Amino acid sequence: MAGRVDRVLFACTVFLSSALLFLIQPMAVQAILPRFGGSANVWTASMLFFQLALLAGYLYAYAVTRFLTPGIREAVHLALLAASALPLPFTLPEADASHGPVWSVLSLLAISVGLPYAALSTTGPLIQWWYAGTLKRPPYRLFALSNAASLLALFAYLPVIQPLLPVRSQLSAWSGAFILFLALCGASTLRGRRAVLESAGGTAFVGHQAWLWMLLAACPSILWLAAANQLSQEVAAVPFLWIGLLGMYLLSLILCFDHDGWYRPALFRWLVPAACLAMGWRLARPGPGGGFRLEFALYCAGVLICCMFFHGELALRKPRPGPALPHFYLAAAAGGALGGVFVALAAPVLFNSYLELPVAIILCLVLALVFFFGYKPRRLWRLSVVLAFTFFLAAKLREGDSVLEIRNFHGALRVVDSGGSGQRIRTLYHGGIRHGTEYLSSDGGRIPTTYYTPFSGIGMAMAAHHEQGRRVGVVGLGAGTLAAYGRVGDTFRFYEINPAVIQIASTYFRFLRCSKARVDVAPGDGRLALEREAPSSFDILVLDAFSGDSAPVHLLTREAFQLYFRCLRPGGTLAVNITNRYLDIGLPVRAAAWELRKKADAIHNDADPAKGVEASDWMILAGLSPGTAPLRSHMRAWTDDYNSLFRILRQ
Repeated sequence: MAGRVDRVLFACTVFLSSALLFLIQPMAVQAILPRFGGSANVWTASMLFFQLALLAGYLYAYAVTRFLTPGIREAVHLALLAASALPLPFTLPEADASHGPVWSVLSLLAISVGLPYAALSTTGPLIQWWYAGTLKRPPYRLFALSNAASLLALFAYLPVIQPLLPVRSQLSAWSGAFILFLALCGASTLRGRRAVLESAGGTAFVGHQAWLWMLLAACPSILWLAAANQLSQEVAAVPFLWIGLLGMYLLSLILCFDHDGWYRPALFRWLVPAACLAMGWRLARPGPGGGFRLEFALYCAGVLICCMFFHGELALRKPRPGPALPHFYLAAAAGGALGGVFVALAAPVLFNSYLELPVAIILCLVLALVFFFGYKPRRLWRLSVVLAFTFFLAAKLREGDSVLEIRNFHGALRVVDSGGSGQRIRTLYHGGIRHGTEYLSSDGGRIPTTYYTPFSGIGMAMAAHHEQGRRVGVVGLGAGTLAAYGRVGDTFRFYEINPAVIQIASTYFRFLRCSKARVDVAPGDGRLALEREAPSSFDILVLDAFSGDSAPVHLLTREAFQLYFRCLRPGGTLAVNITNRYLDIGLPVRAAAWELRKKADAIHNDADPAKGVEASDWMILAGLSPGTAPLRSHMRAWTDDYNSLFRILRQ
């Protein structure tokens, strides 16, 4: 009877701790995302924090089970549980960006959720150690159960938790569930004081295997993080992209550690190369072909297959219950953290563009060949050269004649010169998306091009405001193309969060220098900067803050639109660039216009490459004329606490 009670108690504690461990991740990131301009790299930096915190928890579990005696071990852990309740309920301090955005994200999360997350991260390895030592049974079903709870929590967040509860309420509910966890974990700690593991294996065995365990854990971590980062740069920094790919990662852990039959090397010998080549093909052919849903499904399938290979090989090498068990969990956690360090810290320093996903794919394929066919240098050397050349060629074909390549927390930027001697042009790219084109002729700095020509929605809005002394605010600088509309007496103020964009627009393009208007650039997030502006500051306000094709969601909420209209003078115009391959951004814009009783007109223009015109879609918002009503929207307006990109995905 006592054994059954222990099994139930341990299982419930592991299940709840794992669910809370992964629920806090999207909740915390959603809360801090607007403070960093909605950048996709906030997710990457946050995942690095959670992986490092998990590693710290596993290191703690290793230390207390190896170096502390029963009684002292349990007293120390009960003290940690009590301390972890001190930060509740959660409060988020202001971000200190003096040491860079990545370190700001890490410090902000450490201060706000660090202690509770540390307590949760120790639970899995400790409970499994107590389970094996008390019940004398292998604990790997508990490992599978913990990952199943994590997967269930993640997939419940999007359809249930996020639509129903504002972020503040989510954090409050999580705090209440954490108190229940403390009670369960305290009881498990007291029950686990009888745990004793007899020696099985040895230090030599652990030392021989530890590096292999780390490698097998690091590679899937790199792969899913790199794939999630790639998609976030193209679409938006939103939870479902990260949750979907993280879900594939967790599903592979569940299948590989719950039952030996799910991973079959003979089958994955063929599936892994096919998955790698499919993902590599997609990388070499960027663009909307097949739609976002196909691209997302392809990456999810590829990540699942490759993670099954790595985690399957890891499960085949797991130790028997004994002193090697804490080493195994510690090595696996260290490998996962190394993957996060590579994607979040090393890759931005090593690469000028997003090459971590090609690197992860090549690494996965080469290691698969080693495990499936043995180390045959001639075969591996040939295949590695072919793959490296393929990805290198694809990257060079996409880059063209680059004048400058630069990458920072906010993305990868390229300045490219192209065209013949008669019509040379210079283009700014963010990822694969044009953010401005300038003719290199003598008067090129005064000709609006791409999405900003006189035929575009913003061009028509500029023409409609023909009075002298216009004040124009622009959220998003790009190459500074809109400054070409500046006239004597006008004032143009650009808001730009990415310092590299400011440097490029000022140095490599002439729109800002050649404008007849008074032009100034305000660094920082556009929404936060507008909050400091006086009411009725602008005649025209332009919202054009996109990173690649991604949409900064915090700029499209009802509260944000209220701010925009507060900054506009009576009769002023708000112009929103809704051009996007994957998302119908016009839907939340119309919803906000409906709730705020504003007129919203959609304007589309077709592309004309010969004239430097890109196809564009703009939404022009203004006050209602007497006797008119806004167009009704059947979509709920986004708020700072609620948004859902599922409803605006293009087919």
